[in-house]
Amino acid sequence: MNYGDILRGKGQSVVSNHEMDVVSALRAALIEKVGRPRFDRWLANDTRLDLVDGQLVITVPSSFYEGWLRRNFHTHLDAACRGVLGRSVALVFRIEPSTNEPVAATEAAKREAPGGDGTATKQPAVLPLKQAASAAGARSRRRFQSLKTLVTGETNRLAVTSALMACAQPGKLSPLFIHGPTGVGKTHLLEGVWSELRRSRLQMRCVFLTAEQFTSYFLAALRGGGLPSFRRKYRGVELLVIDDLQFFAGKRATLVELLYTINTLLEEGRQLVLSADRPLGELHALGPELIARLQSGMACRMDPPDFEVRLGILRRLAKLSGEAFTDEVLRFVASLLTTHAWELSGAIHRLAATRQAINRSISLAMAEEALHDIIQQQQRVVRLADVEKAVCDVLGLEASTLQSRQKARHASYPRMLAMWLARKHTRAALTEIGQYFGRRSHATVIAAQKKVTRWIDGREALRLADRDWNVEDAIRRVEEHLRTG
Repeated sequence: MNYGDILRGKGQSVVSNHEMDVVSALRAALIEKVGRPRFDRWLANDTRLDLVDGQLVITVPSSFYEGWLRRNFHTHLDAACRGVLGRSVALVFRIEPSTNEPVAATEAAKREAPGGDGTATKQPAVLPLKQAASAAGARSRRRFQSLKTLVTGETNRLAVTSALMACAQPGKLSPLFIHGPTGVGKTHLLEGVWSELRRSRLQMRCVFLTAEQFTSYFLAALRGGGLPSFRRKYRGVELLVIDDLQFFAGKRATLVELLYTINTLLEEGRQLVLSADRPLGELHALGPELIARLQSGMACRMDPPDFEVRLGILRRLAKLSGEAFTDEVLRFVASLLTTHAWELSGAIHRLAATRQAINRSISLAMAEEALHDIIQQQQRVVRLADVEKAVCDVLGLEASTLQSRQKARHASYPRMLAMWLARKHTRAALTEIGQYFGRRSHATVIAAQKKVTRWIDGREALRLADRDWNVEDAIRRVEEHLRTG
């Protein structure tokens, strides 16, 4: 069968020119050349073929697979390309983790002599971490996010800029540590770095893992005697991305392995990108050595999206939904939902489903009705006691501090902050606020409001409860506590 003739439409209708059709034809040609048993053993599950910029990219699970295919399948791959495309193309090998990796290259090689007829009946032995790695196999096959689709604004600009610098010059800004609360785009950013470097540097060895996956693979390797293979895999990469670093807390053996892995990669000038839901100063359970390594690079905070970022996210989601959203409706949703991108996505899905259910256009009135329960939840009443508890919890103060008569700064500054937040988030009158926070007058509340505003305008650093705080960061943390507490 001449697959080149089929693709060029000789003698029958032209097959789609999409690259997936070309790859399918290549795989069919390889089956004819090497036989179904050999193809299934080496090319069916653990090896992926992609046609990228005129090159055939062969993604394999290990260096063993790469060496074996180069020695025993190079001629067949080249012949298949010439048969399908009418010409030879460059063959580029890329190594990625896989769910089925040979436990020992020498033993696997014995099962099939070079140029054999594929009659061997045994399958390659697999590492005992096969089950633990199944989640990563599924993850590597899904479409990762792109940096181009991440909406940028004041709340994430430094993190996005740092990620772009890491992509432009891998290893120069390493380790890059991204932190922030849930739903601000940390995983999107990490996936974007991984995707961009895989796209721009075809031969770069890139690995993306969650902390949970790293832990599972390490423990499986430890139990099954596969530590050398595990270390070759993760210490031999040029880009290592690990999400949800806080998951490592308390996992002492895994932390030691992670520390040595990070040390090895940093010494070799490789790029590390990691994320957590809190800053390094609050990740004490990771240990001082690991914290010190991460502090040697670049740490960037991602905050909950501001209005413009939320509006940009909604516009992108609305376009993806295929439904017609007016800017008025999108602005209404952006002003209503202020915590994270997930709730924005949920609102768009609900509005799209409602439109299809009632067969009406998405108007502002319809949006208000469809999102009524979310509106009610967002508008829950904040009490003075809620503000007091949030300030005490975030700053680490005793519960009685803000209502005491103490005038020392360790009590008065947090009290002024609490008064300012009470004016912003509660419906309490000035006199009520003053009485609650230590039986003070309404004039004291006004003075506190003015002072905190000056702190914010001057971006001042304050000593609050035996710790130095940026005033904006302290306010942001308390407000997050109010939303989630």
